[in-house]
Amino acid sequence: MMTIMTDIENTPALAGIVPDADADEGDDRLAGIPLPLADAMRRRGFDDLTSVQRAVLGAEFEGRDLRISSQTGSGKTVAIGFALAGHLADGATSARNDLPGPSVLVLVPTRELAMQVREELRWLFAGVRGLGIEVVIGGTSLGLERRCLARRPQIVVGTPGRTLDHLQAGAFVSDAIEHVVLDESDRMLDMGFREELEAILEKMPSERRTHLISATFPAAVRKLANRYQQDALHIEGTRLGDANSDIQHIAHVVEQRECYAAIVNLLLLNEGARCLIFVERRLDTTRLAEKLSGDGFPVQAFSGELPQAQRTRTLNAFRDGTIRTLVSTDVAARGIDVPFIELVLHVDPPGDADTYVHRSGRTGRAGRTGRSVLLATPRSRRSVARLLAMARIETEWKPAPTAAKVRKQLRKQYRRQIHERLASEDSPTQQQIDYAKGLLDGRDPAAVVSMLLELAQPVPAREPMEIRNPAAEDAPAVRGAAAGFVRFSINWGEQGGAAANRLLGHVCRRGQIRGHQVGAIEIGPTESSFDVDAGAADRFEKLVRRPDARDPKLRIVRIEGRSGPGNHSGSGRSRGAPRPRKTFTPKFKKRR
Repeated sequence: MMTIMTDIENTPALAGIVPDADADEGDDRLAGIPLPLADAMRRRGFDDLTSVQRAVLGAEFEGRDLRISSQTGSGKTVAIGFALAGHLADGATSARNDLPGPSVLVLVPTRELAMQVREELRWLFAGVRGLGIEVVIGGTSLGLERRCLARRPQIVVGTPGRTLDHLQAGAFVSDAIEHVVLDESDRMLDMGFREELEAILEKMPSERRTHLISATFPAAVRKLANRYQQDALHIEGTRLGDANSDIQHIAHVVEQRECYAAIVNLLLLNEGARCLIFVERRLDTTRLAEKLSGDGFPVQAFSGELPQAQRTRTLNAFRDGTIRTLVSTDVAARGIDVPFIELVLHVDPPGDADTYVHRSGRTGRAGRTGRSVLLATPRSRRSVARLLAMARIETEWKPAPTAAKVRKQLRKQYRRQIHERLASEDSPTQQQIDYAKGLLDGRDPAAVVSMLLELAQPVPAREPMEIRNPAAEDAPAVRGAAAGFVRFSINWGEQGGAAANRLLGHVCRRGQIRGHQVGAIEIGPTESSFDVDAGAADRFEKLVRRPDARDPKLRIVRIEGRSGPGNHSGSGRSRGAPRPRKTFTPKFKKRR
């Protein structure tokens, strides 16, 4: 497999399509794009290409499978449109075009992403005559979708489960399909669609092109790709794992009881902006949205349990600005392409680095800037720091905004707006001037202006809330232990059968300590770590240095004060290894 990153200069025209020879000199940045697609992009307001779009346009991929990787929000859907343009061009012919079925199948993990991809392809190929694009997703009428498929669209975009239903029911046949696109393939595997994907791909013609699109390509996706792709060309718009430089990443350490106060203060600082809040559970979306609504914020909940019609209405209200804040589960991490989301707020940290990348990628899209703010409790900040390091994210650890800071910032914003208004070319009317003269007559001008400024100052949705920030707010050491504890590592992880209770029993037996002397336990894939009470740590360390008669291959080492993962001997973990997945804190009463 070859990997390329390329520039658009000297780019060949896509097969079967003539470039726009009549484009103005000012349109050189769109040179080489097929004429109908270039016109569509100009109408859409685009006058330049993203890096992944340039890379696809410049690649010699005729007849080859593609693996397209780039940052979230970098225009990968339009890039695959470029790759399909030669096949879908007006007048293009196919040996199978007389068969009753689509020629392109695009599979995506969520309903929202399916509809988004359909709309992206619709405007991109609007200038191609006779090109039909339909979507098939769960939560909608099967009968209506069958009638749409009966029109023989050239492109079908669908979620794996519903697409397989239609294939098995004969609503459309796969014989004519020449291109299969797996968009957000990593997410489809995470959501448990492996069996559906394999069943669909087995029904596809053997002579076809199979393309994968994703911001990340973990091992499971590479395994799937190697099974179904031939002579794949890897096109990178940005290097895998590179962070989006248009996003500012910030983390705040707050006590659990002050989390809501931090949310309120952050929303007040971003009042009027679009904000996307991520929580872990569906129930939390409703609870938090109701609480924020009661405090005067225009907000709605969004999760996978909502009926499709309600999900669509909610997303449209967020897109058109009727509501400015959306509280969502990770269903929104993929498939929400809403312009001008200024803030992504992670109330509950994501489960892994890839999810963080996709969550934060909802802002800072298409060259715009944005902020991703993550809330961590003092207990979780170590694992959060590890997660951010795995995502290759440079994060600024700052105190959460206090009530005083919010008030100060709001005053500064208000005064800035006054100066901008005074500097504008908009002149007051004569009636306004006459009224102002009447107010000033016989009064101190400074006192009048001061009173008017006070009356005109915007009233926030609610008063900011007080927050007591923890004393230590610097970036936490990735492997540091909690106060009063010492951190140890053991080369035993989930893949070897480690679980919190089993590890706790092993540690207590081997180090001759009680359960209440063990703090947080983190279970990783191949290695785990745990805290031991500082008063017992030295004796514990001495005892566990001896090989264990029951499990001689298990080694425990003290890692407090080390410079980072992989710098201690015998731990079985190298720098850059996956972060622990599960954190447990045993609760015991001290025996008297």
